[in-house]
Amino acid sequence: MKLFVPGRICLFGEHSDWAGGYRRLNADIEKGYTLITGTDQGIYAEVEPHPTSLILTSTTPDGIKIGPHEIPMVPSALLEEAQKGGFWSYIAGVAYQVMTNYHVRGLVIDNYKTDLPVKKGLSSSAAICVLTARAFNRTYDLKLTIRGEMELAYMGEITTPSRCGRMDQGCAYGNRPVMMVFDGDRLDTEELQVEDELHFVIVDLGAQKNTMEILKRLNRSYPFAENEIERGVQELLGPINKRITHQAVEALSSTDGEKLGRLMVEAQAFFDRYATPACPEELTAPVLHGVLNHEPLQQHIWGGKGVGSQGDGTAQFITRSSSDQQAVIEILERDLGVECLQLTLSPGQKVRKAVIPAAGFGTRLFPATKATKKELFPVIDQDGIAKPAILLIVEEAIEAGLEEVIIIVQEGDLEDFRSFFNAQVSIENYNKLSPYFQDYARKILDIGRRVTFVTQPNQQGFGHAVYCAREAIGDEPFLLMLGDHLYRSDGEKSCAKQLLEAYEQHGINVLGLRYTPEDQIANFGTVSGVWLDENRLLNITEFAEKPTVDYARINLLVPGLSTGEYLTVFGLYIIKPQIFDFLEEHITHNVRERGEFQLTSALDRLRQEDGFQGLIMEGRRYDIGLPQYYLDTLQTFVKKGV
Repeated sequence: MKLFVPGRICLFGEHSDWAGGYRRLNADIEKGYTLITGTDQGIYAEVEPHPTSLILTSTTPDGIKIGPHEIPMVPSALLEEAQKGGFWSYIAGVAYQVMTNYHVRGLVIDNYKTDLPVKKGLSSSAAICVLTARAFNRTYDLKLTIRGEMELAYMGEITTPSRCGRMDQGCAYGNRPVMMVFDGDRLDTEELQVEDELHFVIVDLGAQKNTMEILKRLNRSYPFAENEIERGVQELLGPINKRITHQAVEALSSTDGEKLGRLMVEAQAFFDRYATPACPEELTAPVLHGVLNHEPLQQHIWGGKGVGSQGDGTAQFITRSSSDQQAVIEILERDLGVECLQLTLSPGQKVRKAVIPAAGFGTRLFPATKATKKELFPVIDQDGIAKPAILLIVEEAIEAGLEEVIIIVQEGDLEDFRSFFNAQVSIENYNKLSPYFQDYARKILDIGRRVTFVTQPNQQGFGHAVYCAREAIGDEPFLLMLGDHLYRSDGEKSCAKQLLEAYEQHGINVLGLRYTPEDQIANFGTVSGVWLDENRLLNITEFAEKPTVDYARINLLVPGLSTGEYLTVFGLYIIKPQIFDFLEEHITHNVRERGEFQLTSALDRLRQEDGFQGLIMEGRRYDIGLPQYYLDTLQTFVKKGV
């Protein structure tokens, strides 16, 4: 598989990660708050399993290929390599930690491209450590969360001579901003999102600084300040940093570049005032300040500051626009001869389309399904209108903000669906309707303009039906809704909207979940995992399609659930387009389950290679796929609070 891990830049809060760690010894110290994001540049690799060794090749930012280098997957050999220092040591250090905690074999890691500058405060060492942890996690399905990969990468890096901070491994979250809070040994993270693009420039100052000396001098202020300079450092990295970083989070979330720029300027002024006296030889930083104050830049930027440990290492600017971003790079390279990187924070890829498979025969509802498709069976909505089930599902998708709904049907049923959504009733029947229903008839046609149809030539399973939508979806994440399930929220946010917000927040495949008693799980897809957010959001570690009770008791228990209770699939998914590659493999190689191409195994493959989360839905699903379920739906769907 191919992996990419970006570098990491600290936008605000440098040094507060280790400073917050001193709360173990002095509870009066403020927590550390840092606002970080991944860079546009990083480390690319192809990985595959190896039976006995680490086989490593590397490509420098200059394009020079190094290796292959082989290290036996033996703890003593890995530890020896890790303690040598250098590029291979980071991979070996992580592999050593993996072998200490898990039963794995080796890996082939081909780092075929690196466009991330090294030793420039962008955590290139942390990036290769995270990449190695992720490679082991996904190759051997270690079922680690992103936080788990971060911790494994951190332990691996400190096995080497490197003395990184825990903030560095935040590159595991990719190119999205993250607020990190350091409280002694405790680390909390909050993923953030921007509403619109923000444009930055990162500048390699091409000068000298001694990071170890800076850290040594600043650490003298902890855990207890003994003079005015040390009290100033604690004030800087404590209350001042807390205020500025929280204001920066608000500005970033609202895409207020001008405010972010002002905060950068303010943060730099406080750093100069309180940190520089602790290490004036390194932190006076004439090169940094010359770049920050370079007059031709000012019309193009909102503000700027130093990066990382500061000193004459790296600077960052937030620019007024994308064109200003390019102007800043051109000015710096022309006037000062320094190297620059661009960084653009963008909103996550939006979910714009929904897919509803409706091509099944409806065997369990025969002979009614000989007369009409089960998706067209009537259900009384809470507004008192008798609607076909498919209309209720489409309304759910559109009301959640989706632009297009793709319904997968059999060729022979296409006209029935099209006539419902795209053809008006005859004028004679239209005139018989009340004004209310005449309005609703027009509303159906408006909805129909956002509905498209894809045919499934042969009924070959749920996975095959989803695959038929590949061309219509393209390279986008999509919402998958079941054609024989209805959804009712317990609150103001619809079930589909709840799931969309979870995806927008984390950018990870996500499906709806519900609590289900043991005696019913044989009818449903069931998952296990690790809680991420107060028993609402789950990192999924296994999918099982209609498991037996015996299997579930051994493999599918989730901490915190009552005895005999499990988490089953709700019938709503947001899935990245990589799912189509896995489904294509199954179809090409005729990999069937119970005679059909199923979706669950492809979802589990997507989980292994890209991650999958589950959200406990605040709502209820209604099934119309069995006669008794359909009867229950008719009796309860119309009622509020049921």
